[in-house]
Amino acid sequence: MKANIGIGENHLQAVAEKLQVLLADEQVLYTKTRNYHWNVVGDNFAEMHAFYEGQYNELAEIVDEVAERIRMIGHYSTGRLVDFLKLTNLLEPEYTNVQSQQIKNLLDDHETIIRNLREMITEFADKQKDLGTSDFVTGLMRQHEKMAWMLRSYITK
Repeated sequence: MKANIGIGENHLQAVAEKLQVLLADEQVLYTKTRNYHWNVVGDNFAEMHAFYEGQYNELAEIVDEVAERIRMIGHYSTGRLVDFLKLTNLLEPEYTNVQSQQIKNLLDDHETIIRNLREMITEFADKQKDLGTSDFVTGLMRQHEKMAWMLRSYITK
């Protein structure tokens, strides 16, 4: 049954399509962060292991919230890895256990997501007339900005 929430189906379809890409980005970033958690090395191993764990736990919550938002507006969420990889804006670099490269890779991904979310905020509100989803992605942007700030604090150059 389609959602009857005062937003036209064509607008909900457009929002759902953008959210599917966001879901793919969030899932890829979650997986990359989890990979770095597993493979981190260095004299600050325990700190970085716990740091990455905190970040991937937050990302797991975000993945779930984005998928549920897609359902709330009456569409099915993407859930296959092959589809996530087709939809994502993020790159999958070669494996690395160099902390500075891991941090740079994650920061680049968060900043990509932040820029995309910033565009979605106004598009969802102004063009698609979906203030609820606009507000939702505004909250996600704040979460990503905080995670990016924390990653950025590890970069000394």
